[in-house]
Amino acid sequence: MAQITIETELNAPPNAVWADISDLKSHVEWMHDARSITITSAQTHGVGTTFSCLTKVGPIRLTDQMEITEWQENQVMGVRHKGLVSGEGHFTLSTTESHTTRFVWSETLRFPWWLGASLGEKIGQPILRRIWKRNLELLKARFQSA
Repeated sequence: MAQITIETELNAPPNAVWADISDLKSHVEWMHDARSITITSAQTHGVGTTFSCLTKVGPIRLTDQMEITEWQENQVMGVRHKGLVSGEGHFTLSTTESHTTRFVWSETLRFPWWLGASLGEKIGQPILRRIWKRNLELLKARFQSA
């Protein structure tokens, strides 16, 4: 399994960050690897919401099937990946001493055999970490003028 955790500090309180990230379709605006998100459930937020995310990493394109598994307003958003790449992830928000948001992104992913399974996970881990750090820089930029 590939286990990746990255974090950043966002220049906004958790409720403002949550207002932004709770719109799942907006994730394509700050996730460089997410090309499109299509909600596949009747609900658009909260536990049980399902969606498809067209993801592109280098030459690899896949549609990630996801389900929201945890939804604590202004605190935690959990997701289960149910597509070719499986696993779980969380966004965790907490208030810093300076009243900004500590944003932690943590994922545990399993790659399919055709992506090299455990070898692909070892090779993919630093690549995904680099992409996700860039994603957090894009997210951070959304709150720079706040």
